[in-house]
Amino acid sequence: MVTETVQPSRLANGEADNSLHKERSHIPHQDSKRRRGNSGSDRTVTAHNENCTCPDATDNVDTNTQPGVVFKKSRVQREMTVQDMYNKESFDDEDEDDSDWEPMQKHVEIKKWFCTNCTMVNLDDIDIVYCDTCGEHKESGILRLGFFASPSSQGLTEVELEVKDRCKDSHSGIPQSDSCTVIGFDERMLLHSEVEMKSHPHPERPDRLRAIAASLATAGIFPGRCYPISAREITRAELKMIHSAEQIEAVELTSRIYASYFTPDTYANEHSARAARLAAGLCADLASAILSGRAKNGFALVRPPGHHAGVRQSMGFCLHNNAAVAALAAQAAGAKKVLIVDWDVHHGNGTQEIFELNKSVLYISLHRHEGGRFYPGTGAANEVGSEGAEGYCVNVPWSRGGVGDNDYVFAFQNVVLPIASEFAPDFTIISAGFDAARGDPLGCCDVTPAGYAQMTHMLNALSGGKLLVILEGGYNLRSISSSATSVIKVLMGENPGCKLDHCVPSKAGLQTVLEVLKIQTNFWRSLKSNYAKLQSQWEVYISENKRKQIKKVRRAAGAPLWWKWGRKRLLYHILNGHFRLKSKGC
Repeated sequence: MVTETVQPSRLANGEADNSLHKERSHIPHQDSKRRRGNSGSDRTVTAHNENCTCPDATDNVDTNTQPGVVFKKSRVQREMTVQDMYNKESFDDEDEDDSDWEPMQKHVEIKKWFCTNCTMVNLDDIDIVYCDTCGEHKESGILRLGFFASPSSQGLTEVELEVKDRCKDSHSGIPQSDSCTVIGFDERMLLHSEVEMKSHPHPERPDRLRAIAASLATAGIFPGRCYPISAREITRAELKMIHSAEQIEAVELTSRIYASYFTPDTYANEHSARAARLAAGLCADLASAILSGRAKNGFALVRPPGHHAGVRQSMGFCLHNNAAVAALAAQAAGAKKVLIVDWDVHHGNGTQEIFELNKSVLYISLHRHEGGRFYPGTGAANEVGSEGAEGYCVNVPWSRGGVGDNDYVFAFQNVVLPIASEFAPDFTIISAGFDAARGDPLGCCDVTPAGYAQMTHMLNALSGGKLLVILEGGYNLRSISSSATSVIKVLMGENPGCKLDHCVPSKAGLQTVLEVLKIQTNFWRSLKSNYAKLQSQWEVYISENKRKQIKKVRRAAGAPLWWKWGRKRLLYHILNGHFRLKSKGC
């Protein structure tokens, strides 16, 4: 059997292969998620044959392949075996000077294990059974039981069993199809995986879907209270409405290659093209079912994700743009105006590119940006659309990590909902990446399941409840499964729980919202009152903060020495003889 593995196009030229989990946000156009892949113009799928024993030092290139695809044969170096060493000419011990001989130090192999929940590496020690990063048990049962599994053991605790039973008994019977939540899922999407593990398991892995599916099954939600929808592969004609022919062909070509890469972190195997077509097909059919009234709303439990896939490129773990496919399917089913809200921690550069000239699709994204230093580097507040579609692209770019529920809900109240209400969409899509969730190794933010539930509840009031949630990122299995379950419960009509009505944002969050409002008030009348109110509050906050600083400086200037130093510190120095008190006679 010919086994083909992947040589990324940039790494083939000698660039060092850094870990996906190594933060390199200071080079936005070379980092992917944590380390960006190639730019949009780089659509090369690269592969090589690792079983070919080619003695020539020069790589052979197959000139009969499709344009933009390079097959490289690796050189397998034959190592000397023990038998080879024994067959060599023997030597005489007496002729050797062994006066300085020292025994060879034994090579010690450091064993390690990767956390099922967050993929982080841990030393394989008999006393270490919990992940140093997320605290998950080494033999976690999260893939069998979802987030109901205890993080500190392999089974369910009594309390968790009670929660499971309560979830199953909370609703009796299956609702009618025209008033139910439909979930799109197909096990063939699990076949999309990285063939050869590098330094870590790839964060975008099949276990993401397994953990969510296990959580829904344990809670009795799906299968049970939600309807499935049959999967189909998206057609080439449908894809041509959003992607170029070259992009579609590049994805399709991977089905004939054992392993390949579009960028150093965007992999494909022989099953990836079908998985991407199934994901896009499910999203299109869910949108049509909701618009036609056959379903109340839906959740697309799909992968690979899509919001980084643009017109000409596949990147950022994404192959085809699922949200864009769903938006056009909704319009084909009768929706005149479509709203896409993207709360993935990374900016959906592909979705923005596809619709940046389109006034019938409003794209709103909330994401980490940090002045362009966070992947993919796009999504600044001044990116508003172009050529007559200005204002139909709204970016809320967080200036730091650690952003939590309060900042997100505050942005929803003051930016997202006012603009969305004025736009008055016929259909709403959420690009639901859960990598801004608490504990995610790539996003490093602090949104809780309650926060996601609250945002879903707020958007559910739009479009007459015609809402489709599409899975994007999210790489901590416990966070992604608990957050997705909370969102689906809201779709089914359950109360989101604790309300976050009066959210006090962080200083950085308030500054970001003010920056967005200042720009978007040029396009949306409904924002002017909010901007004026928040601007006055900000000015009051600044003036009060200045007064406090002035008072603090004045108190410090007139305070005695012992007050400045602190009583405990001064006493410590006196007792240890660091100060010598002068007597009057000296």
